[in-house]
Amino acid sequence: MDALLHHSDQGSQYTSEKFQRLMTDNGVTCSMSRSGNVWDNAAMESFFSSLKTERIGRKTYRSRNHAKADVFDYIERFYNPTRRHSTLGYLSPMDFERQAQVA
Repeated sequence: MDALLHHSDQGSQYTSEKFQRLMTDNGVTCSMSRSGNVWDNAAMESFFSSLKTERIGRKTYRSRNHAKADVFDYIERFYNPTRRHSTLGYLSPMDFERQAQVA
């Protein structure tokens, strides 16, 4: 079984004893960006910014399951197959991967 990894910045909510204990008790390995290095987590910061802006920012979900389904829909039906990314030459991630496999 693959280990579960939680990557974050060094925010106080992630470095707190309570959060660290929760991760340890549940077998989660913590990984943190280096202090003051914004590039360590740039790709995920960009993704979460897009997710918040484009989908969940102003929504209130009826349940955790509704939230999970909506985030899954965003990733699998929009972000990966359709949404164009400037860092990928304005291709979607799936189109970029297809193109890379052909080359």
